[in-house]
Amino acid sequence: MRVILKQEVPHLGDAGDIVTVSPGYGRNHLIPRGLAVLANDGSVASLEHQKQMAEAIRRKLLAAAKELATKLEGTPVSIRRETGEDEKLFGSVTKRDVAEALAAEGIELDRKQIALDEPLRSIGLFNVPVRLHRDVAATVRVYVIRA
Repeated sequence: MRVILKQEVPHLGDAGDIVTVSPGYGRNHLIPRGLAVLANDGSVASLEHQKQMAEAIRRKLLAAAKELATKLEGTPVSIRRETGEDEKLFGSVTKRDVAEALAAEGIELDRKQIALDEPLRSIGLFNVPVRLHRDVAATVRVYVIRA
């Protein structure tokens, strides 16, 4: 019996794989639990169509991420903070502050995409990494200046 896996099944395959299993295993375990569907001509054609659509969406997202990375590389941001002795900040500059500064420049990012390991606590220029896509990363130049 041939089935198309809807999700990963250990020791059998990944989602989207067409595998051959014993009829009892397919009818009594995989199909009732929603782990697989019967592989007939219609379902195989549907699977191929879904793979093509997913690939097209993946290409669009990758192109958009690369375009945004180029825009981020060319857009430095400045953040003003009060300072104390030795150029130390009162408080710190966090991911949220960087995201808000980018939003003021017209670039909307989720703060979770900003890969700032720990908050910035001094005056200066910092290169902050941003993860836009699994394959695309960018660096934003952040100037922390005295208010």
